[in-house]
Amino acid sequence: MEKLQSLRGMVDLLPQQTALWQQIEATARRHFRRASIAEIRTPVLEATELFARGIGEATDVVGKEMYTFFDRGERSCTLRPEGTASVVRAAIQHGLLSQGPQRLWYSGPMFRYERPQAGRQRQFHQIGLEMLGFADSRSDVEAIAVAWDLLADLGVQGLALEINSLGSSQDRVRYREQLVAWLSDRRDQLDADSQDRLQRNPLRILDSKHPETQRLLADAPTLAAALSDDSRERFAQVTSGLELLGIPFTINPRLVRGLDYYSHTAFEITSTQLGAQATVCGGGRYDGLVEQLGGPATAAVGWALGMERLVILLEQLQRDADPVPDLYVVSRGERAEPLALQLARQLRLAGRQVDLDLSRSAFGKQFKRADRTGARWALVIGDSEAEAGVVILKDLRPAGGAPTDQEERLSLEELRRRFA
Repeated sequence: MEKLQSLRGMVDLLPQQTALWQQIEATARRHFRRASIAEIRTPVLEATELFARGIGEATDVVGKEMYTFFDRGERSCTLRPEGTASVVRAAIQHGLLSQGPQRLWYSGPMFRYERPQAGRQRQFHQIGLEMLGFADSRSDVEAIAVAWDLLADLGVQGLALEINSLGSSQDRVRYREQLVAWLSDRRDQLDADSQDRLQRNPLRILDSKHPETQRLLADAPTLAAALSDDSRERFAQVTSGLELLGIPFTINPRLVRGLDYYSHTAFEITSTQLGAQATVCGGGRYDGLVEQLGGPATAAVGWALGMERLVILLEQLQRDADPVPDLYVVSRGERAEPLALQLARQLRLAGRQVDLDLSRSAFGKQFKRADRTGARWALVIGDSEAEAGVVILKDLRPAGGAPTDQEERLSLEELRRRFA
């Protein structure tokens, strides 16, 4: 019988991995609690219309990537591809917005049908923040600060914040007309994906990774030039707030978000540890989404961070920070093994980091494990050494590239003095 396997892009989290996930989740909960942000949990399965209306039918997510099917009641259902639309739907449905501004966070699995790669699976996980009912530019700054401080607390290295203003809906309509006209005259110079987006979602062309398209865009009209005075002033308030908090940023005029509901502030937090897939957190303002989904006109800002990419970063940090033992104790024999246990404890109490091999395997196999740990010394004890009250100290990392068979025969007292 053929062995059953998980579907492509649907990855198991094994016991040795879940501890790191729990660490990230616990740290996130701590930061959200400090900022008076409450947790909300929404269903994994939603009506397809929620995402078609909220994300935009012209987006790649809705057009190409959603897991959509009809249930037994002939209703079109979709596994959620992102969290914001579901949170907004829940806030509208349960009247949360009538109770005043809402600071909410969520976590859980999302689903998109795309080519799996490192840090990007078909079932992936996000932690997100949504601040509903906040119009002041300070809320943009606060949302970014919560994400920045969370990532810094987790130990993510090489953090950088890129920020841009997408302007109001009127600004974007004006800019879209300018951009489409300019790109249409140069359509044959665009890559195939950008040609497809030219009428459907032209702003996404700005985010193209195609080298020739990027070179072409260097001379394209900019969104910044199309912003109204009010949009410029609002963006200046956001950047001033970030400067006040000491959060470094770079203005990226080509930064756009992939979903239709964003307006004004858009941002991404990246890490140099991830190479090409640098973004670990992205978000921005979406003042029109609540009304678009049937609720009252409500200003809002939020973000989401990808757990899988974050786990890759933290696993790398853990590997880099894995402690290397000073000594690796190799022993074999009825007299040798009790002595090895005693010496390992004594050396640890003296402040040394000691790894004790408990396998009882052949000396050769124990030496291979000792070498893999990166330990400088192997402490070797056989029955004959135990009877004589001595140990063999083998240098596994001799200076100057000398042969690794250098070893000394030490009495127990000499050993204690050497590593006291």
